[in-house]
Amino acid sequence: MKRVFLLLLNLMTLAASLKLFAQTADFDSYARAQETLKIIEKLYAVRDGNNLFRETYPYDDAYNASYLGGGADSNKSNPYAYLWPFSGSLSAYTALLEKSHDAGVRKHLDDFILPGLEQYYDKRQPAAYASYINSAPLSDRFYDDNIWLGIDFLDLYLHTKEKSYLDKANEIWDFVESGMDNKLGGGIYWCEQRKESKNTCSNAPAVVYLLKLYEATDSTHYLNKAKSLYEWTKNNLQDSSDRLYWDNINLSGKIDKTKYPYNTGQMIQAGALLYKLTKEQQYLQDAQKSALGGFTYFFDASKSKEKGLLYPLLKRSDNWFIAVMLRGYVELYHQDQNKQYVDVFNANLAHAWENMRDEDGLFGKDWLGNEETAIGKRWILDQFAIAEMYARLTRL
Repeated sequence: MKRVFLLLLNLMTLAASLKLFAQTADFDSYARAQETLKIIEKLYAVRDGNNLFRETYPYDDAYNASYLGGGADSNKSNPYAYLWPFSGSLSAYTALLEKSHDAGVRKHLDDFILPGLEQYYDKRQPAAYASYINSAPLSDRFYDDNIWLGIDFLDLYLHTKEKSYLDKANEIWDFVESGMDNKLGGGIYWCEQRKESKNTCSNAPAVVYLLKLYEATDSTHYLNKAKSLYEWTKNNLQDSSDRLYWDNINLSGKIDKTKYPYNTGQMIQAGALLYKLTKEQQYLQDAQKSALGGFTYFFDASKSKEKGLLYPLLKRSDNWFIAVMLRGYVELYHQDQNKQYVDVFNANLAHAWENMRDEDGLFGKDWLGNEETAIGKRWILDQFAIAEMYARLTRL
């Protein structure tokens, strides 16, 4: 109890400092999102008519996608980005469109991003998107990869009311739902070809997905399924000591207790959306408790003080994990109107613009500024994630 009180006291002090920061910060998040996307298009887009991207800059033809979890595809080197990093383009441009209603952004989505995405479309039934392009040999299909796409299509539908986006979201959900069974009492697997574990990254965002399907269709079937999956994830993968979420549980019941920002962020968003749609206080309280735990765990106040900063800096992580965590904090702000967390994210993004970019305008991963920004390859998903964050923080 004392620890929680001190955290809340620190947040109150921080909020006062950030109010001054918000009044004096001289940057435009939307313009920075646009500029970052222009740089990505310039440095990563492959100009061969395929509407695809390289995965790294500078391009490395020996690059391997270790994040595929040791599957057969992990050791391959390929000329184009895998689906997961490509999907960051859809998220970033969708977030930008939501803030701008810009016809040019919509046209780029429809004429470049979505045709590129279709090159990953895989007709194995139920149809979905594979981890690599369909002109190459068959690759694994990941439930979480498809969930992120489904959420983006629903955001596009809710923003534009264009039925083709909803149709695509429904099609993807059929695939995701095929990854559920009664082992471990429920839940969704991570990979179709390797049904070995049920991960927070395939269950927490599936709750968000279902709730957006409910918003789009008004079908209580989706709401009821979202509630059930939310409880399964909370019961099986939450650390009750800090309300953060572990990574996965395997079929023998062993839990990987790694804590990634995006897993907790998606459960924050799920709880906030459940509160929005049901007005049940417990969901809001769940989201607020996980938000406080995440603020403590994923930010570093002590290192910030050493640098003379008034706000805690984010700890090093893949920037996309942080971007997905931000989605949760933004949704929570929409429900409880407590802006202190998003103000901290705003401060971090202003800091990143000045301290995390290299001479090409690309971002590293180290928010504390210890990284040699001129050295190493830049992963495209780190760049799309930063662009998405700038877009989401615009005019909050």
